[in-house]
Amino acid sequence: MSAELSWESVLAWRTERQAIAQRAPAPRWLDVVRRICGLHAQVQSSAELTLWARTDAVGRDVVAQALWDDRSLVRTWAMRGTLHLLAADELGLWVGAQAALRPRYETASWRKAFAMTSAEAVAVLDAIRDALAGPPLTRDELGDAVAQRLGDARLGDAVRGSFGTMPKLAALRGDVCFAKPAGQRVRFTRPDLWLGPWEPVTPARDALADVLRRYLSVYGPATREEFARWFGMASAAQAGKELRVLGTELVEVTIGSERGRWMLAGDVAGASAARPRGTVALLPGFDQYVVAAPRDESAVLAQEHRGRVYRPQGWLSPVLLVDGRIEGVWSHEHKGGRLTVKIAPFGDYGDGVRAGAEAEATRLGAYLGARDIDISWA
Repeated sequence: MSAELSWESVLAWRTERQAIAQRAPAPRWLDVVRRICGLHAQVQSSAELTLWARTDAVGRDVVAQALWDDRSLVRTWAMRGTLHLLAADELGLWVGAQAALRPRYETASWRKAFAMTSAEAVAVLDAIRDALAGPPLTRDELGDAVAQRLGDARLGDAVRGSFGTMPKLAALRGDVCFAKPAGQRVRFTRPDLWLGPWEPVTPARDALADVLRRYLSVYGPATREEFARWFGMASAAQAGKELRVLGTELVEVTIGSERGRWMLAGDVAGASAARPRGTVALLPGFDQYVVAAPRDESAVLAQEHRGRVYRPQGWLSPVLLVDGRIEGVWSHEHKGGRLTVKIAPFGDYGDGVRAGAEAEATRLGAYLGARDIDISWA
């Protein structure tokens, strides 16, 4: 079974599915987190603005309260080994899906890069789990505890690394999440102690199939390469196997002359009918829309501007989005009650885009509690 779609309708459908074309009401903010597969949280303020961009009148304290008080969100490493804020009651799905992948420490490249054998890596991960049986620990405290348990200072040092390599791998096993920081110092704990009893979804392939369905329901139609990159798979071939697992649930989509994109069959009619609404949005750095966007498709982002959005060391710029197309970048500074917003479009823009972007900047000022707003265009 196959279908033909246009990029215009696909991008309109994506902005609808990702609560960009029509924001969700504030009480439904957790549904938005679930729908877009978590909030990318490499930078905490960006995660908060990802939610702001999709939710009307959401409060600035919602994310912090959900993480540290209500614990309806959990901060942990997930897809691609990057930090995410996930709905706490769905942690078992994301951890279960990770179990379908080969552990990184089993690869020769990982062992060489970290000067550690697979057996040593497993020993460290087990020691992390045991060390977190009590109160939350800072990175240094956790490193000390691991070194003491294993009698090897070198293995303790492996826990203290600034990139969180070993705690990250422990999190992918479901043994680590973040507790409330102690001042500026992050602290780790175990999900079963922080959230209460939970279990990873099993079997792992079923969990991964469900993750694939969720991904396609907001980021489709997608190629196997795009799903592999988004989830953090070693190869597109593995992603292809997972697509085949869904069988008749999927439809192959052709966009123009390009084939090899896949979509849930039940979503094709909606995507075909979707039309641009004149949606203008200011999305923050590391926004999920940009993370999952087709990076080599000129209908989404002109190739000459790719380097301004997808920057070195994995940094993703805040973007000006117009009906699903990335049409510029922007920045903001909130200081002394004054919000300064600078918008740099990639080309000519009409009055509608200007008005829409300035309305978003004004909305951002209200969210941040700014007394004054200064908006400039490059």
